[in-house]
Amino acid sequence: MRTEDDLYNELQRLNGKSYKAYKDIQGRYQFADFTLLIDHVQGDPFAAPSRLRVQISQAVAGFPKSLYATPSRAIALRDYLHRVFAKQARMMQTTRGSGKSGLIGIAPIGQQIIERSSVWVSAEQVEVRFVVGLPAQGRRILGRQAAALLCEDLPDIVDAALRFESLKPKAMQRQVEVAEDADWLRQQLSERGLVSFVPNGAILPRQSGVNDAPLKDAAQPFQSPPELEVSFDRPNQGTISGMGIPEGITLIVGGGYHGKSTLLRAIALGIYNHIPGDGREQVVTRPDAVKIRAEDGRSVAGVDISPFINHLPQGRSTTDFSTENASGSTSQAASIVEALEAGASALLVDEDTSATNFMIRDRRMQALIAKDHEPITPFIDKIRQLYADYGVSTVLVMGGSGDYFDVADTVIAMTDYQPTAVTEQAKAIAAEYATHRKAEGGESFAPLAQRFPLPTQDSFQERDRRPPKLKVREVDELVLGRESVDLSALEQLVEVSQVRAIGAAITTLQPQFDGNHTLSDRITALQDKLDTTDLDILTDYPQGDLAMFRRIDLAAALNRMRSLQVKVKGDRG
Repeated sequence: MRTEDDLYNELQRLNGKSYKAYKDIQGRYQFADFTLLIDHVQGDPFAAPSRLRVQISQAVAGFPKSLYATPSRAIALRDYLHRVFAKQARMMQTTRGSGKSGLIGIAPIGQQIIERSSVWVSAEQVEVRFVVGLPAQGRRILGRQAAALLCEDLPDIVDAALRFESLKPKAMQRQVEVAEDADWLRQQLSERGLVSFVPNGAILPRQSGVNDAPLKDAAQPFQSPPELEVSFDRPNQGTISGMGIPEGITLIVGGGYHGKSTLLRAIALGIYNHIPGDGREQVVTRPDAVKIRAEDGRSVAGVDISPFINHLPQGRSTTDFSTENASGSTSQAASIVEALEAGASALLVDEDTSATNFMIRDRRMQALIAKDHEPITPFIDKIRQLYADYGVSTVLVMGGSGDYFDVADTVIAMTDYQPTAVTEQAKAIAAEYATHRKAEGGESFAPLAQRFPLPTQDSFQERDRRPPKLKVREVDELVLGRESVDLSALEQLVEVSQVRAIGAAITTLQPQFDGNHTLSDRITALQDKLDTTDLDILTDYPQGDLAMFRRIDLAAALNRMRSLQVKVKGDRG
């Protein structure tokens, strides 16, 4: 194996040569305390940076096994090391030429603790995957600067970020305990009959719509109303109390700007663990809870939306509904049915992002427009059936229609970001001011049809028949070959690396679409494989920019592909 000195000398030799000569350094190098693997060298200084890995043995790294003894702890430790490596790399970074010259970077992340491919920890070693912008002036190699970058700066980063003795043991211990407790709390929700738990003392407001850090100065700590308070004895940090949102139908009401949507957003992101200091560390939600919204213009492929929409003009079928340009109501109906198909146990809905005609049809409108002239069965008439027939709960932000008081099990009023249980008052108001609207939802929700994806390779394959290239443009857009997939409505995706992993999963699944297996079966098989292996099965070479996703989000991305074609068979009964 080549050594650190060999790399240093080679970089000196390459000084002033054409940038493509950097390809000569690709390979494996033994440094004093770690191994450096240069997996891929960029073609020019303006291209995507070079991909590198560092492997350091546990004999040198020295992390106690207790920090990664369980999956929860291991993921939390990996997240912690990712953040420290990123911080140290930023501190070391200086401009060393043109384009990305001098960059040492690792995948960008947010406030969430997620399983990622950037850092791996085992009993044998620690591995970190990152990128480097190899220095150049124009397209000429700056070999001396490259030698300083890889042979001086990088060892300093490794020493500061990947050795236990260089880090803060208490901070690491706190992170793994916080994450392990959050996972434990999330596992308790189902047996306690809860959809979500928001602890007392949580800080829910964020800095802004583009800054997910907590709003600390003006934010009031969350305090559960006594009627909804529950307690848990956590494995690491002892007893915690807070608001339990029960199964069934929960309304979150209140005036504008009083925290309704902020609470729902925290619940929606409670599917993830959060870093200490985030304010939402112990806010937990069932992992298969799905945020639903209207999406004008989205594509829909073979979805049975007849529980909500039927007898369309011109006799158009809604039991096998497809469109390239869904309306607000049809898109919301399709998203709910797709979520059920993917295994959702709870729907999270905000009136602000819903289609009004999908949510409610009041008594006056019923009197003016007869039901046989209205294709839409509003959500209010199916929400109870969702829970009765399929056990699917709903948490709904509703500030504009008291008609939902009639179907709610729990009503929470938000005032100045603090909750009050007002279920009894809401029920009393519903009794005193009866709406006399007619229920239009029938006796049951309806069976769920099975969809079988058909071969669609030609539709997003590259024109020269190569496998589709995968590009990610922020967290709301995925480009596969010739197809751009709008993911802006998938509000529970939080990292670009998740979108990249979903894209890799789609390219893995797509060749398996043969019309003989359901979409759900194909996704489940891949997810089961991921659960027993890791994210590396999605790519042909080691990548440090993948993050774990839910099967529900993979299904949602597939369902928004305009190339998706399905056939529909029967129902699941």
